[in-house]
Amino acid sequence: MRATLRLSVALATLLAVTPALAQDPRLGPAQTPAMVEDASWRVAAPENLLLIETTKGRILVELLPEAAPLHVDRLRLLARMGLYDGLPWHRVIDGFMSQTGDPLGTGDGQSPYPDLVAEFTFRRGPDLPFTAVAAPAGALVGYVHSLPVQTQPDAVMAGTSDGKVHVWGLYCPGVAGMARGEDANSANSQFFIMRQPYPPLDKRYTIWGMTLEGLEVVRALKPGTDASGIVTEPDRMLSVRVVADLPEGQRPVVRVMRAASPEFGAMVAQTRSERGADFSVCDLTLPVQVLDPPPPPPPPPPAG
Repeated sequence: MRATLRLSVALATLLAVTPALAQDPRLGPAQTPAMVEDASWRVAAPENLLLIETTKGRILVELLPEAAPLHVDRLRLLARMGLYDGLPWHRVIDGFMSQTGDPLGTGDGQSPYPDLVAEFTFRRGPDLPFTAVAAPAGALVGYVHSLPVQTQPDAVMAGTSDGKVHVWGLYCPGVAGMARGEDANSANSQFFIMRQPYPPLDKRYTIWGMTLEGLEVVRALKPGTDASGIVTEPDRMLSVRVVADLPEGQRPVVRVMRAASPEFGAMVAQTRSERGADFSVCDLTLPVQVLDPPPPPPPPPPAG
C-alpha cells in the first residue's frame, strides 16, 4: 500500500500544558497576543500556520520550513489549490496516528506533482534558535521553535565544514509528518499527525509541522477497526488553509511560549522532577494561546 506507515502501535502518555488565553494576566481587555510578543512569547507567522477544519473540529499546525522546506512548500501549494478540501482521514490507528491527504481516499493516491526528496534531518547553526531540556548520551534534546528535536551538541559546530550540526524532529504527540511508500523519497501529498509518541519513526519519515491547537481533535478522529487502521465512513477535512491567505480580519492569532523562557524552564524542571529517569521531551508541550477574530456582525433586520 502506497504512503503507509508499516509499523506497530506504541502507547504512551502526554502531559499537556495548554493554558487558555484568559489565564495570562498580562493580557488586558484592549490587548492582543501580537501586542505583547516579548522574551517569553512569540507570535506564530501566518504564513507558517495551517488551519485544518475537520468534521470533529479545528486543528492548527505550525509549518516548520527550517526542518523540511520542500515538504512545507508542497503543503502550502496543495492547501492553496484546494486539493485537501473534503479528503478523508482514511487511516487512523488509536494510540498511534491519524493519516489523510489522499485524493483517492484509499491510501494509494497522491497529488499530480512529483514525489519529494526525503528531509529526515536538517542542519542547525548558531543562528537557528534552539533550547535544550536534556542531554542524553552526548546529544541534546529540546526545541526548535515548537518542534521537539534531538541534535548534536553545539561544540561539534567548530569541527564541521558549514559550522552546523545535524538535528532531527522527534515523533511526539501532535507532530506532523509525511507518509510515504517503501522508497524514502516517495512522500507526495499524504500526511499524518501523531496521536501519541512513537520514536521508531524518528529520522525515517519527514517531519514538517507541530500541532499548536487541536490535538484533542486529532485523537477524536474515527479510528479503523483492525490493525491496518483503514477507516469505514471516516471523518474528513472540510478545508485546509494557510492562515496568511485568509482576510486579515478572519485570521486567528496564535502565541507560543518560547522554550527559552523562564516560565517554560520552570515547567521543564517540575516535569523532570516528577518523571525522574522516565522524563521525555514528549512529556511536555509548549503553552499556546489562540485569539480568534470576533464574529461578523449579524445582518440588519429586513426593512418594513
